[in-house]
Amino acid sequence: MALYMVEKLVSGVMVLVLRGRVTLGEETEALRERIRQLVAAGHSRIVLDLGEVNYIDSVGLSTLVASYTSARRDGGDLKLLNLTRRVHDLLQITRLSTVFDVYDDLDAAVGSFGEAASA
Repeated sequence: MALYMVEKLVSGVMVLVLRGRVTLGEETEALRERIRQLVAAGHSRIVLDLGEVNYIDSVGLSTLVASYTSARRDGGDLKLLNLTRRVHDLLQITRLSTVFDVYDDLDAAVGSFGEAASA
């Protein structure tokens, strides 16, 4: 199953809605490249909506961490939204839940960037 990505700009925050699997191959490469492009274009405040992601493998987790690092390096941040039970459990097991800010509500995720997000 392919990974589908839909972008929307909400109050100055780029929301990337993902659907499908984040696994080794075209999916992770496409996600990594898209986030790289967004950060290069000045969108360093990113929310990944994972509500329709049904599977993430170790390479997918590595891609999330690399994307987080890339955004932080450019003065921004990357936050996660709408984790499925499976993805939530995976982040708990790998202790990546201590790295990422995770939200269940889009407004809370966007608002977490502070006043700069509403500009």
